[in-house]
Amino acid sequence: MKYYAVIDTNVLVSALLKWNSVPGKIIELVFSGTITPILNDVILNEYKEVLSRSKFHLTEDIVDEITDSLDKAALYVDAEPIDIDLPDPKDRVFYEIVMEARNQEEAWLVTGNMKHFPRELFIVTPREMLDIIMNDYHDE
Repeated sequence: MKYYAVIDTNVLVSALLKWNSVPGKIIELVFSGTITPILNDVILNEYKEVLSRSKFHLTEDIVDEITDSLDKAALYVDAEPIDIDLPDPKDRVFYEIVMEARNQEEAWLVTGNMKHFPRELFIVTPREMLDIIMNDYHDE
């Protein structure tokens, strides 16, 4: 099966800081092609900006390699603005992109900050996304 997911920046950061983790497994599934990341330029630029922060100790080469790999694997989606009040206005783009993608495909928003988004069945934690995938493979 193919899965489409908007990956919140916090999941990507968590994965890179601790690869042997549930967020790491999600990004591993992105790189293996099981999950197709859904992006737009705003999200990709946020990934680059956040991963480049000195506190994460990631070299420019690592940041470029990760973001280039995501860019190549991604389904790019442009979305219309949605009038929704979120705790962090910078999260709006992630919600807008997943809502637009859901018009074409079953798509998920994978985040470690559930409280930043409305309660929707398609907004899941990394663990929930992993469980969805594992259950689907188990059912085959």
